[in-house]
Amino acid sequence: MPRYIVTGKYTAAAMKAMVESPSDREAAARAIVEAAGGKLETFYMTTGDNDFSIKVTIDDATDLIAGLLATGASGSVTNLKTIRAFTSEEFTAMQKRAGELASAYKSPGN
Repeated sequence: MPRYIVTGKYTAAAMKAMVESPSDREAAARAIVEAAGGKLETFYMTTGDNDFSIKVTIDDATDLIAGLLATGASGSVTNLKTIRAFTSEEFTAMQKRAGELASAYKSPGN
């Protein structure tokens, strides 16, 4: 099943609400991911450019994006970024496939 890593930031309003009424943000993330048909593999609060990072497995990326749109529309998160992640085994298969395809590509000027 495809894996995605999603990062984002909480808005000031969301942070204010969390200070006033602490809540389990992993449970909230899990609920939207599962509603979209996926599985939340990991949830981390992070430092640096992002406030959180989650790893999701889901068959259909369009369902994941729909869940992220709903989350972003809530006004509680911003700067959502999604990247597709691959295992070492998947990348090894890609390298082998690239070797099979390499002869079909012609560099500019050739």
